[in-house]
Amino acid sequence: MEPWSRGHQGEGLQMLPLTEIIRKNPFLWDLYTLKEEYTPGNLDQHNRFICSSRNNQDILEPSVSGFMIQNNVTIPYPENTTFAVCLTHDVDEIYPPCGHILLSSMTSLGKRDIEKFGEQVCWKLHGKEMSPYRNFNKIMDLEEKYGARSSFYFLATKTDIRRFRYNIEDLKVELGQIDERGWEVGLHGGYYAYNDFEEILREKQRLEQVLGRKVTGYRNHYLRFEVPGSWEKLEKAGFRYDTTLGYSERVGFRNGICHPFRPYNLNTDREVSILEIPLAIMDCTLFESVKTDDEAWELAKRLIDSVAAYKGVLCVN
Repeated sequence: MEPWSRGHQGEGLQMLPLTEIIRKNPFLWDLYTLKEEYTPGNLDQHNRFICSSRNNQDILEPSVSGFMIQNNVTIPYPENTTFAVCLTHDVDEIYPPCGHILLSSMTSLGKRDIEKFGEQVCWKLHGKEMSPYRNFNKIMDLEEKYGARSSFYFLATKTDIRRFRYNIEDLKVELGQIDERGWEVGLHGGYYAYNDFEEILREKQRLEQVLGRKVTGYRNHYLRFEVPGSWEKLEKAGFRYDTTLGYSERVGFRNGICHPFRPYNLNTDREVSILEIPLAIMDCTLFESVKTDDEAWELAKRLIDSVAAYKGVLCVN
């Protein structure tokens, strides 16, 4: 069973006619539409709906997708593959903060890698262009080795909850290289953008001006998201797809589905014209959920096996 890896503008990922199928099961319909998040009672410090507030606690099982398969939904993929992997990167930092530099330099010393130690500590002496985080071509080379492409979501905001991150204008060359090689540049919406249409639009236009082309993919910083309002604002702003739908504290399937879908707005009784590619695995969340690398792999493998069994799409951040 070979996966199909795709990270460019959501192309090739099929949207399924789910509404009438899932309505047959009221419990799964409420899970799929995230009905309980319309009146959230327990939010975290970032105004995010938290996993522990769910009525259905088993987020490792994509029960909605399982119901689809039981109802003989046909899921087409290109190149005769049977499931897909969507690789993504949130570009939160371009210039390592002091804490990052300290940890990276200590790791390099521990491995007795003097060259890497010098790169981590001394890059500022040679100009900000030498930041070790401006390594997009290395990432693309690695992915290309395995026949994969991914999406890079860049910040284009002027405000952040922690500190100013970077000016997207400084990365014009790198954005051009990513685009020319056939990888995708998307928007990593700022911390304050998720419920602010005007801010989403400003950030989108700023990134598009630097890139020189339209931006169609989105994920919000800190995974901040408002159901169903964020979908409606992204649709209005002209995005084709979003990949924010996941939990910050747990890996798994937030609304029980491991397939791209059109979100359903219960307030307006209509599908929103945007594709949601639900986020299943985020790196920091995965490793914070376990104690060892082996446990992280076993947890990831369980999710991979579920997605493969249900002919789904595994979205990895």
